[in-house]
Amino acid sequence: MKKGFCFMLIGTIALSSLFVGCSTDNTIECPADYEGALGEEENSLIGTWQLTAILADKEVDITKDEEDNPKKDIFVQYSACEKDSDYTFGPGRAYEFSQGENASSCSNKVKIGGTWKLSSGTLGLIGNCSAQNLNIVFNTDKSAFSVTSNYNITDVKGLTIQTDVKFTYTKVGATQ
Repeated sequence: MKKGFCFMLIGTIALSSLFVGCSTDNTIECPADYEGALGEEENSLIGTWQLTAILADKEVDITKDEEDNPKKDIFVQYSACEKDSDYTFGPGRAYEFSQGENASSCSNKVKIGGTWKLSSGTLGLIGNCSAQNLNIVFNTDKSAFSVTSNYNITDVKGLTIQTDVKFTYTKVGATQ
């Protein structure tokens, strides 16, 4: 059950797509990459941001540990490979999302790249012929940002729990 949520995380954050248009011959018209100089707001995003927290509004038990122990803290229920997730945003508008690349013996390895822009708290990502917009919220010193989305999570008993889930990414090397 935990793998289903993990794949949902990857799908929503890295792979969810909004096809911009199709022609009459059923070929997909991919969105254009983001271009141009970075604005002042965007400069704070340059660097690598590591997943450091996943909190649900409702308690969920996704661990197969033979105990009924639901928690709002999803991150503590994840394996090292599932926790190993980060974004890198470059000054030339290139970004990369990776998962399972740094922890050892991970079978959930994912690398996705494309271009990015940040405007009024909305992070736009273009990659794999898709566009995605995420509303992000920075903490006060801009050393971390969060993204909140609504999910249907299946717990270890097979029950589906609908809840908002907040993913927090912390800038690597940021002092707190």
